[in-house]
Amino acid sequence: MHKRVWIFQYKKEVAAKGEADASWYVGWYDGQGKRHAESCGPGSRGKNLAEKRLRRIQSELDMGSHHPPSKMLWADFRKQYEEQVLSRLEIGSQGTFRTAFDAFERHTKVLRVEAINTQMIDAFVASRRKDAGKKKKCLLSPATVNKDLRMIKAALKRAVEWGYLPTMPKIRMVREPVKIPRFVTAEHFELIYSKACDLAKVPDQKGQKYTAAQWWRALVVTAYMTGLRIKELMAIRREDLDFEKGTLITRASDNKGKRDEILRLHPVVIEHLRQLEGTDRFPLRWPHDPRYLWVEFGRIQREAGIHLTCSGEHEHTKACHIYGFHDFRRAFATVNAPRLKPETLQKLMRHRSYITTLGYINLASQLDDAITSMPVPKVLQKDDAKDGDVASEQPKKEPDDQ
Repeated sequence: MHKRVWIFQYKKEVAAKGEADASWYVGWYDGQGKRHAESCGPGSRGKNLAEKRLRRIQSELDMGSHHPPSKMLWADFRKQYEEQVLSRLEIGSQGTFRTAFDAFERHTKVLRVEAINTQMIDAFVASRRKDAGKKKKCLLSPATVNKDLRMIKAALKRAVEWGYLPTMPKIRMVREPVKIPRFVTAEHFELIYSKACDLAKVPDQKGQKYTAAQWWRALVVTAYMTGLRIKELMAIRREDLDFEKGTLITRASDNKGKRDEILRLHPVVIEHLRQLEGTDRFPLRWPHDPRYLWVEFGRIQREAGIHLTCSGEHEHTKACHIYGFHDFRRAFATVNAPRLKPETLQKLMRHRSYITTLGYINLASQLDDAITSMPVPKVLQKDDAKDGDVASEQPKKEPDDQ
């Protein structure tokens, strides 16, 4: 179909308001022959804007880069996105997306997808940062705001691909404070292993062939020596363990990377997992409410004497002063980072990008290495030989006469 672009005023609007107050419009047929109209405002200014818009649209049509405005409502897009995209993700990931979408709707009052631009995103960030955080007397953390932005960015990319949004708006992430990541130190691991595990009271099911202490030792040793996430640890199957070869298969259905992988296990890990052999298909299965796992882990740490320092600017809780299960994963990365190549550590951590792996490297260790290797100016260097000569040349102090 022949492409046409023109400017015009509606006769009914001119009759009702007059030619000076009636809006000017630019009309055109897109590449599929569908007619469109766009208002540019009344008066001479509106006419000038309509003429500029006409030339812009005509150029886009000639170059084949024109994208007509979409009338897709945000609510309809969200419903379609949840049905076609989110439905394939894990329940936890679905919840993260929905939380971000709810916050975006609450702060922006967005109606149409095509109205989303960089200015709206910036306004959302400014408003979202004023929300209250999970901890008392604390605002929402920059990390949470950035998590929302990542979810929104993924959705808007799909909106562009589906033709609901002409261009991808620029999304600026919030700067997060760089802190030393918390990880289980060797001293505290020894305390957890030798003392805290003995204080455990669960699991204690009827017919259990191992003690609660043996279960907890197997859990913390496997976590510390493999870097597996707590969900992956709970999902270890007996049939995926080969004690003779010393290997473990993590299934795509259980890990975050969604791929089967074979991991080599240290003999110490095999030794502790062997103690849990029995009729249960999952050696590290937690037989109680999942929340109670964290409660019990916190209790045995506190009774063992672990009390960590929390530098967060918020009202502290008991959880601020104990380790979480992810701290074992950070410890795995910290211990192995100095002696492994980045690519090897990335593979062991099972990260898609090494940028993610960098976040787990112990910054304190890096700073110590940098200070140790820092060149010292000559004026600050001490000459032991000279110091010794000077000391020898000083006259000895005679004892006082009695």
